[in-house]
Amino acid sequence: MGNKIIVLLKTALLWRSDWRYPTTLLCIYGFFSTVKPLEPFIIPYLTGPDKNLTTEQVNNQIFPVWTYSYLAVLVPVFLLTDWLRYKPVVVFQCVSLFITTAMLLWMESVPAMQAMQFFYGVVTASEVAYFSYIYSVVDVKRYRKATSYCRSIQLLGYTVGSVLGQLLVSFNLMSYNNILVFTLVLTAIALLTSCLLPMPQQSMFFHRRHTGQKTATEGTKRHSSVGGTGDAAEHTRGSNVSLEEVRDEKVEKRGKTEDEARNGLDEKEHKAEDLEESVGADNCSKVLLQVWRDFRQCYASRQLLYWSVWWAMATCGYNQTVNYVQVLWEHAQPSQNFSIYNGGVEAVSNLLGAATAYGIGFTEVRWEQWGELALGGFSGLGAASLFLMTFIGNIWVCYAGYVIFKCLYMLLITIAMYQIAADLSMERYALVFGANNFGALALQTIITSVVVDSRGLGLGIIPQFTIYASYFSVIAVVFSLRGVFTIWRAQRSSKESTFPDKNEPPDSDEHRL
Repeated sequence: MGNKIIVLLKTALLWRSDWRYPTTLLCIYGFFSTVKPLEPFIIPYLTGPDKNLTTEQVNNQIFPVWTYSYLAVLVPVFLLTDWLRYKPVVVFQCVSLFITTAMLLWMESVPAMQAMQFFYGVVTASEVAYFSYIYSVVDVKRYRKATSYCRSIQLLGYTVGSVLGQLLVSFNLMSYNNILVFTLVLTAIALLTSCLLPMPQQSMFFHRRHTGQKTATEGTKRHSSVGGTGDAAEHTRGSNVSLEEVRDEKVEKRGKTEDEARNGLDEKEHKAEDLEESVGADNCSKVLLQVWRDFRQCYASRQLLYWSVWWAMATCGYNQTVNYVQVLWEHAQPSQNFSIYNGGVEAVSNLLGAATAYGIGFTEVRWEQWGELALGGFSGLGAASLFLMTFIGNIWVCYAGYVIFKCLYMLLITIAMYQIAADLSMERYALVFGANNFGALALQTIITSVVVDSRGLGLGIIPQFTIYASYFSVIAVVFSLRGVFTIWRAQRSSKESTFPDKNEPPDSDEHRL
């Protein structure tokens, strides 16, 4: 019995040291933190008898707070995530999600709902810690597999939440308030799981691995080997001197060697400690300077710059569409009978979007040549879907247009992510992706403050979606023209390489040899 317990303990310790342990915990956290059954029905809940808010209050006063808070905390959270080594921010994200759900359940006024949106902005900004954590505890060769697991489990969580919410609402199994209580239980499970995550020992910028301690260890070994060699040399001289002289000389030499080793080790330990301290405080400015240099080097590539511009612009429009589409659905069909299909539509759009993105991995297309034209063409189809959703007041057309729009975005963002990440190191990968999302959020803040916010134009939902559709039309025109130019230039270069200048003398056989 004792041997079995020992074997089980060894197996458990071995599993904890393996990459599957933190990946499994992170996947459990990702699943339970993304199962949100009420999310597809948030507008009927806020405008219904539970909260008794008007559509204009939700649309023009409450929802814009999420955009502003997200922008305000994104950069500080990004830096704190790396400085605190990910896990504390993951835990903080779950605590903020719990606060968001609790406020949504128990508070009712407009200021309270605005505060709820602020905490939800913190939750969204902390999302960077979820994907950055795994890169600090998993070997490079496991990055792709671990990332696919984490992304897939998140998608599964969103889908399960949408389907579960659809079933609970359609069959009247739970009220909206009871669904929120159930969500709090799921969030508590996610919070417990986040506390069990192992603490990373390094990060991408502030806590990189340094060679100071390794050098000190090597110095210790080197001095130890020197001491051993000295002792051996003493024995070779024993035949010519007396035993006492040999003993006295050995003690003296060993003492000098130990002192030198101790002094060398102390000096190297001090250097290592100074190096670690500089990472925490004195070297913070150097880290930021290095981040800025990496930023400039990354965006010096024109191709990466064009793909990043599309990323920022398209993500801005996508976020605006997803955030306010339920208001459009309510406008297309004011009856509460149709709002019960929101969860099913979200589930279908998530699954089809994932399938579309997954299928891109099996296409053999030279995206460096045809990618920009694809960005323009598919963005045009997305704009057409938005126009249909806006001007055809049929709920089923709105649902179908939303599914098409979301699938097109998932298709294109997958291509963009692949093209941008192809030649980037992990540090620059996170930096570029964070910068692109920040650019998208900055654009989104401008659009929200001017178009949506009641302190700006405060437009209704139909004018809003007209602007969003026109916005994607501009993206389609710009990148279609850019794509045509890229293809023309590539074909021209191909012809010039195939048919050299006729005035140029042909190579002789001697030169060919």
